Amino acid sequence: VQLQASGGGLVQAGGSLRLSCAASGRTFSSYVMGWFRQAPGKEREFVAAISGSSGSTYYADSAKGRFTISRDNAKNTVYLQMNSLKPEDTAVYYCAARSATSARTSNPQSYNYWGQGTQVTVSS
Repeated sequence: VQLQASGGGLVQAGGSLRLSCAASGRTFSSYVMGWFRQAPGKEREFVAAISGSSGSTYYADSAKGRFTISRDNAKNTVYLQMNSLKPEDTAVYYCAARSATSARTSNPQSYNYWGQGTQVTVSS
């Protein structure tokens, strides 16, 4: 599986961005898709995940109520809608895929495939 993330950019605090991650391959719907982020000097952290078939979702506490993960299996694409952005959301955002059924994992080592990352910068 090859992943290509896009949609990052510079936005003011309180603004919104929608990230997209396009995946190659014919079995996209069988993968759990996740979003992670990494700020300078910090470890990569989990943001959100969505299962392949049922579309069940799982969020980090920092994302609940502000971010929404969704997927379009017909387009092999997963999205991350980010609203009410804060300066502390500034990071490189990565999409990832794992061959599993449950989205309820925040461990990046559980994911087998990673995209290249897209920069999100939130100014105060």
